[in-house]
Amino acid sequence: MSIIVRPVLTAADRKAFIALPYRLYANDPHWVPPLKSEVAGQIDPKKNGWFSHAEAQLFIAERNGQVVGRVSAHLDTLALTMPTEKGFGPGVGFWGMFEAEDEATAKALIAQAETWLRGKGMTRAIGPCSLSVWEEPGLLIEGYDHSPTVLMGHHLPAYRGWIEGAGYAPVKQMITYELDITKDFPPIVQRIVAAGEKNARIHIRRVNKAKFADEAKIILDILNDAWSDNWGFVPLTQPEVDDVGKKLKPLVFEDLIRIAELDGEPVAFMITLPDMNEPLKPMGGSLLPFNWLKLLLWLRAPKARTMRVPLMGVVKRLQASRMASQLAFMMIEYIRRDAVAKFGASRGEIGWVLDDNQGMNAIATTIDSKINRVYQMYERTL
Repeated sequence: MSIIVRPVLTAADRKAFIALPYRLYANDPHWVPPLKSEVAGQIDPKKNGWFSHAEAQLFIAERNGQVVGRVSAHLDTLALTMPTEKGFGPGVGFWGMFEAEDEATAKALIAQAETWLRGKGMTRAIGPCSLSVWEEPGLLIEGYDHSPTVLMGHHLPAYRGWIEGAGYAPVKQMITYELDITKDFPPIVQRIVAAGEKNARIHIRRVNKAKFADEAKIILDILNDAWSDNWGFVPLTQPEVDDVGKKLKPLVFEDLIRIAELDGEPVAFMITLPDMNEPLKPMGGSLLPFNWLKLLLWLRAPKARTMRVPLMGVVKRLQASRMASQLAFMMIEYIRRDAVAKFGASRGEIGWVLDDNQGMNAIATTIDSKINRVYQMYERTL
């Protein structure tokens, strides 16, 4: 039976686009059903600040009247201005939010996304990237045997072969690390932290949630500076920060986010989130009828086995110095203590981290972390 790939145009199409993974992953014990309302917000230009500098077209694939696949094709005007040697640049378009029932459907969807990108003048396609590089970039290629943490993707193992079979080659890997945070860090880390505590120039402070906007601005400024030389960097914009802030504010706990100051100047930060996927997993993607109450009660005093560190950074001028690693170890240690004592956590997850980020990979290794998931980005010339 022939496959029909068509654009998502109506509310019914969007509903079908959102619903597909719930069928494809029905027998996967490690998939965490996202809240359908969150996915709806992600693809809504009125609710996702990323659309202030990007555009996207969603597609669904049908066979015999049943939806059997989906994909987004999109371009980011900021990514187009980035230097080519840093991964993106002129002519680069993206596809993502990819799901397919079989290889024929996968190839039809990717071909349709490429056609849309060519029509926009793009000459290279990178994927999967869903939607922003700051959201869920890459395809899971290692780590299928356990559930992802909050804001991380999970994919069917077959997708790798299907994407590579469509002519795509790997371009970059993103790694996550896991560690037992109930144990003290190795002696060398303890010595580095103790030395930092004696340095009057250093102050590691908790964020002040009462000044949420001000603290978010400080972190944004450090982030855009610290990550600016990384592969795939696209600066976060204020509309994105505003929308992400609304979504993540319930997960912001002062004990789990630190800002490091040197001589009174904010120079580094670390954000840690309790793994909301733990209470979400049994909810099936809906807050009805009473899941909203369960989630609300959890958010008031979350107890989570896992804490995820999605973002941390040190200003670029310090990155080649010993001070950078010292500040990182101090923030990690302080948050580790509070995560265990106040939230009952026993496991940490760091990432994602670019495979060529030598500084962050070295820090993860030094605190006895182990790689637990690997995501891969692919590219193809159009």
